[in-house]
Amino acid sequence: MTRHRLACAQVPLFPLAARLRSEPDLRDEAVAVLAGHGDAARVVAATKRARRAGVRAGFTLAQARARLPKLIARPQDEECERAAQEALLDVAESFSPRIEDAGDGTVYLDVDGLDRHYRPRDGDGDDGGAELALGREMVLAFEQRAGLLARVGFASSKLAAHMAAQQPDSPAIVDAGREAEFLAPLPLARLTPQASTLGTLEQWGIHSLGDFARLPASEVISRLGPAGEVLHAIARGEDPKPLVPRTPPPAYREGLELDWPLVNLEPFLFTARAALERLVGRMQRRGLGCHRLELSLDLEGDGHHERSLTLPAPTRDLKTLLTLVRLDLEAHPPGAPILAFRFTAHPDQPRSAQMSLFGPEALSPDKLATTLARLFALLGPDRVGSPRPVDGHLPERSDLVPYAPPPPPRERPTPQSGCGLLAVRVLRPPVPVEVMVTGNAPADAPPPSDPDPAAHPAPSRPLSVKSLLGEETRRRPKIQGAVRVASGPWGLEEGWWQENPTTRDYWDVELSSGGLYRLFRERTSGDWFVDGVYD
Repeated sequence: MTRHRLACAQVPLFPLAARLRSEPDLRDEAVAVLAGHGDAARVVAATKRARRAGVRAGFTLAQARARLPKLIARPQDEECERAAQEALLDVAESFSPRIEDAGDGTVYLDVDGLDRHYRPRDGDGDDGGAELALGREMVLAFEQRAGLLARVGFASSKLAAHMAAQQPDSPAIVDAGREAEFLAPLPLARLTPQASTLGTLEQWGIHSLGDFARLPASEVISRLGPAGEVLHAIARGEDPKPLVPRTPPPAYREGLELDWPLVNLEPFLFTARAALERLVGRMQRRGLGCHRLELSLDLEGDGHHERSLTLPAPTRDLKTLLTLVRLDLEAHPPGAPILAFRFTAHPDQPRSAQMSLFGPEALSPDKLATTLARLFALLGPDRVGSPRPVDGHLPERSDLVPYAPPPPPRERPTPQSGCGLLAVRVLRPPVPVEVMVTGNAPADAPPPSDPDPAAHPAPSRPLSVKSLLGEETRRRPKIQGAVRVASGPWGLEEGWWQENPTTRDYWDVELSSGGLYRLFRERTSGDWFVDGVYD
């Protein structure tokens, strides 16, 4: 019978490993993770330095501090453990497409045929040498990519692979067909049966998996029922239930429970940067980018603060995401000290660009997404996009749509020599100016009582242009000089059927200062404006 090969990756002292993943600076310190609150809190796991001082699982904080006064205590953090488990699964999926989430720092992988892609080292031997090479790569990947020290075991059953992963020498391999022999010396508690079943087996005088596996299957079924049948098959090194593949999550989450409340924004951003960095790394390994980032804050006094940031395009730029979080929290402060936080990143595929053999290189989708996200952070989402003209006669009318760069031409265009064409640099909003014209009436005279534009033709030719002085016009371009050449007017009317239509006269003028400008005059008010500059 063909046996499928499985691998089990397990992280020892998982609550401690998950906490150290979020606070890597504590790896060399004496740290203990406690479950519970107050006097009921008990040590769940401790670092090697704390264990050498006598700190053991089950100690109260007072007992642990009596052995080691400078012990650093951290509460068990479910958010850290959940994020560490997802990071463990992400790395496992980079080796095998079929993995099973066993929880608590444990994952099973279907490794059938994967050993053919790995070359054993000299001295590993032909039998199992490729699996040893695969196991070493997995241990290294879990440490470097997920920040978790995992042990790996290979076998043809889940229990055997799990027990092999608990061996001190990692990776450990159980040869196919020898699972029952490997499991035989282990105590019955490794099967984790119900207390009643375990008590029954102990009354029969059975204390090891080997003793249980040697019992006749029919006798076990008749006395223990279906549950006993499953336990008996597992004790013989068989898997009654197949590996259940995991479905990738629709979103990625990272978070942390803080040791003390944070009031100021800067300390929070310093802590949040590490969580965002882990989040970006996980998405980057899967070739994804963050399209929407959600931030959930637990506040002092059982309060909550939820924020959602939608990006113009998927990005993996850490600095951009952190800037967006900073600006959003400055605009919408939580209003209370922060106790815990969680980032949820909704991923999407980054934009792809078609390469060209002969044409110019297209814009980099990653760089474009990063630039747009930074513009969103600096200017706001309602001020970034691509302008589109609106149906009408007024040139300043436009709409803003999401920016999508056009595809590059198929062939690189040949540069053309200059042919004297001018480009208009439009000024938005138009710059108000004072204009003197020929004739008796000044250009800034009040409008006539009769608003009919036909009864009052366009004014005479402009003679000089001068920028208005004032606080509002200080930052606008200074335009001043006598008019050398003037061309116009060109009339414009829009909304003639309305009560207050728009009627203008446009002029192109060259000033003595050397500039070439486009002016217009509002017929109803008599005000003059500079609409654009010819470059």
